[in-house]
Amino acid sequence: MSRAPWSLRQRLVVGIVALLAVISVIVGAISVLSLRGFLLSQLDDQVALATARSQAALGFRPEGSPPPGIGEAQASRTLGLLVVGDAIIRPQYLDDEAQLRTLTESQQNALLALEVSERPMSVDLGSLGTYRVVHVDLTDEISLLVGLPQYTVDEAVTQLLLTIAGVTAAGLVAAAVAGTFVVRVALRPLGRIVGTARRVAELPLDKGEVAIAERVPDGDTDPRTEVGQVGAAFNHMLDHVQSALTARQASESKVRQFVADASHELRTPLASIRGYSELTRRSPHDLPADTRHALSRIESESVRMSALVDELLLLARLDSGVELRRDDVDLSTLLIDAVADAHAAGSDHEWELDLPETPITVTGDHGRLHQAVVNLLTNARVHTPAGTLVSVAAATADGHAVISVADNGPGIDPELLPTLFERFVRGDSSRSRAAGSTGLGLAIVRAVIERHGGTVGVTSSPSGTRFELHLPLAASPASAGATEPGQSR
Repeated sequence: MSRAPWSLRQRLVVGIVALLAVISVIVGAISVLSLRGFLLSQLDDQVALATARSQAALGFRPEGSPPPGIGEAQASRTLGLLVVGDAIIRPQYLDDEAQLRTLTESQQNALLALEVSERPMSVDLGSLGTYRVVHVDLTDEISLLVGLPQYTVDEAVTQLLLTIAGVTAAGLVAAAVAGTFVVRVALRPLGRIVGTARRVAELPLDKGEVAIAERVPDGDTDPRTEVGQVGAAFNHMLDHVQSALTARQASESKVRQFVADASHELRTPLASIRGYSELTRRSPHDLPADTRHALSRIESESVRMSALVDELLLLARLDSGVELRRDDVDLSTLLIDAVADAHAAGSDHEWELDLPETPITVTGDHGRLHQAVVNLLTNARVHTPAGTLVSVAAATADGHAVISVADNGPGIDPELLPTLFERFVRGDSSRSRAAGSTGLGLAIVRAVIERHGGTVGVTSSPSGTRFELHLPLAASPASAGATEPGQSR
């Protein structure tokens, strides 16, 4: 499972804190190393002075002289040891309480392992800690070991290190809190731009006349800042989108108006063609067989064209927002009439109607709703073979009336489902085409149902297809409670 990406705010805060941490570590390391070097230099100077005092105490006559470490003017825990051959003479020192202490064998061996040099060297003496020691020759066989404890340097360095670590940790926490606040304030204009984008995304831009009034505030479009440049570019993009939507709406309005005008104008000549062809075909004079066939074809095609023109005119009127009737419509009665008509037109199909015992009432245009249901029934009859069972049912759910039209015929091609309710989309070849289809029936269904505030959906599989219409119930006691499908009628 991949980790969610960090937001810009998180990346900025973490970047600020990380940069501050790196700088603090570098400054702290330099400070600690500088202090340690300075204190070691001071300690080395003290070792040199102690060496000089030890040599002065010997008077350059080491024979029979006391150990220099316990001579006069030496600090406690100072090591002043004479080495004769490979052994330390009287390996003793004074502790902080002026008590005489003897070095252990391992401590002596660590001191004897030092090379002869006037340059101070660090040596670990176990329980005594680390010492800075000088090993100088006095004669060919006698040498002098002088050392001072290094614990004061180590304690100072450790204290400084702890102080820097504590101050750095507190500073990083403060920087994280302050950085979060500063970044949040700095990114507020970007948040306002995001809010504008979300409000624009919620607008219905796919159809109708759209006016995008949302814009990024002028205070967030200052081109001198990066966020302002984003805001200005976003406003510029919205202006372009608004222009494109206005042009699209104007073009669609012209097309709708043309379709409405053309459909209206074509109704009269088509009616004339149909009338004259029927009149001629019914003439008492004998006509040749081919002439009678041609006249019948002219009449049938004029009927089909008239139906197409009527459907185009209806869609154009629905698109233009023509007002529909707002009456109480009893869906039970409407479905009974529609199924009866479908049964008469398609007696080779099996028809089943399932209605609740309580009437379902919606508010709308009875004629248009009846036409939407008839189109679904016609679609089921035309695009399925004889013997197909078509089931029609009505129920209520969640304050809506639900009308379903299902058949057990061949399903619809899945590639066709996304565009099934668009205009001039015809059923695929797997569904029987016993009669002609204009490809406008389902488009009219969707337009009518959406004008009534409802929705239409379809599901299909190789074993059948199911259409569902959802319409808001009328605000009346009769439709207040949910009803369940009852006995088939």
